[in-house]
Amino acid sequence: MITDAKKTDARSWLGSVSVDALQSSLRDLDTAYRNFFDSVSGKRSGRRVGLPVFKSRKDNRQSLRFSRNGFRLRSNGKLNLARIGDVRVKWSRALPADPSSVTIVLDPSGRYFASFVVDVEPDHLAELDTEIGIDLGLTTYAVCSDGTVIDNPRFLRKAEKRLKAAQRALSRKAKGSKNRAKARRKVARAHAKVADTRMDWLHKQTTRLIRETQAIYLEDLNVRGLARTRLAKSVHDAGWSTFRRLLEEKAARYGRDVGVIGRYEPTSQVCSACGVLDGPKPLGIRTWACGPCGTSHDRDLDAARNILAAGRADRLNACGGPVGPGVAIPRRARPVETGTHRNAGRTGRKPRAADAAGIPVLQRGEDVNHGTASSTGSWDQLVGHPLAAYSSVHPHVRPRRAPSECQTGADGPDWIRSSIRAAPAGTAASGSARAGSSSAASCRSVTAAPTEGVGVPTRTISTRGKALQRRSHARPDPAGARLLP
Repeated sequence: MITDAKKTDARSWLGSVSVDALQSSLRDLDTAYRNFFDSVSGKRSGRRVGLPVFKSRKDNRQSLRFSRNGFRLRSNGKLNLARIGDVRVKWSRALPADPSSVTIVLDPSGRYFASFVVDVEPDHLAELDTEIGIDLGLTTYAVCSDGTVIDNPRFLRKAEKRLKAAQRALSRKAKGSKNRAKARRKVARAHAKVADTRMDWLHKQTTRLIRETQAIYLEDLNVRGLARTRLAKSVHDAGWSTFRRLLEEKAARYGRDVGVIGRYEPTSQVCSACGVLDGPKPLGIRTWACGPCGTSHDRDLDAARNILAAGRADRLNACGGPVGPGVAIPRRARPVETGTHRNAGRTGRKPRAADAAGIPVLQRGEDVNHGTASSTGSWDQLVGHPLAAYSSVHPHVRPRRAPSECQTGADGPDWIRSSIRAAPAGTAASGSARAGSSSAASCRSVTAAPTEGVGVPTRTISTRGKALQRRSHARPDPAGARLLP
């Protein structure tokens, strides 16, 4: 496709660039269309993805990607790019491994960056026994459960004066002039300085936390929703999402744990000393006292301690364990608790409590005519069987043979027909079998109901533990008995 396009007059300019750039653009286009169709069909979760759009020369950010065959590193420190030549590079650090690709990025301020993709092995640090919960905020950037407070630097607020002056100078320049282009780059450099300063500060804070702590717990904040409120500028200036992303990336690399609790946990409403839910409070209240225990709490410190307790419960406890602060870690989860493997007892079914209500499941080796495989008494003596109580009320509903001896005919199993012949007038007994089922399977349910009237509801007792409600629309049999459809 690319080779044929180069031979045409309208696309001959494609031959002046490297083939790596053209192939990477086609791969990006394929990915964009795949994401769009997956988003429309529901296969892709998250925000709705739109159709791909064309690039423009006026875009603030432009990039060019080369594969392994499109670049090479010179011994003198220069970077050689296909169809471009040698480029001087100011290295920020040495590459830890041979790169597989490089992306050349032009940012809005006019700076060029070379981003290399390399494979590195995880470098796990020595394990520690320290865990902290962090409550993020705007007055103070973060409050840790151990009492550490990280101040909010507010980089954007501090640079607003310079940004306003540069923006006013830009607004006075004529559109399309070279002076306007210079003023635009000046504004872009001012914003880039703020972004770089914030990113450097976030890297230093997250690296310190990862080195000093084994496990870090955060709260899942709705940053997108908060960015639509009157606190939008302060929320964007804080960079909470970047802080969380850097923590998760560095934790995976250095062998640490980062846990995120639900955003609906009442961390600011619960007393971290006694666990009493005190109720919601406006943002203006920064300190409060617990009524039952009388403990005075700082709002952010109390929330950080509750985040630590909830994070520990999610990481160490079984599903459904206590989350309240100050509660000891419970014993290991029992096999009947939520989350246990369905085949924990090798029965093919989820474990069942001994005192659970309902009809017990037919166990392996158990016969429907007897309580257990070793039962030798009469039918009325099998008190523990679910059909015994029903047979005491309706003594005529008794199987005459074992299920293995049943023979299915046109009117149903023969033991059902024999029960019908023995039933007194005004009552009925029947066996229901699904079409195409075996004779043994058709003998697993016994049904009894009066025959007066048409459409009388009939109750079915099944040894599989399912109570089925059926309604018959057949006419009553003259002999006083009928078979249910």
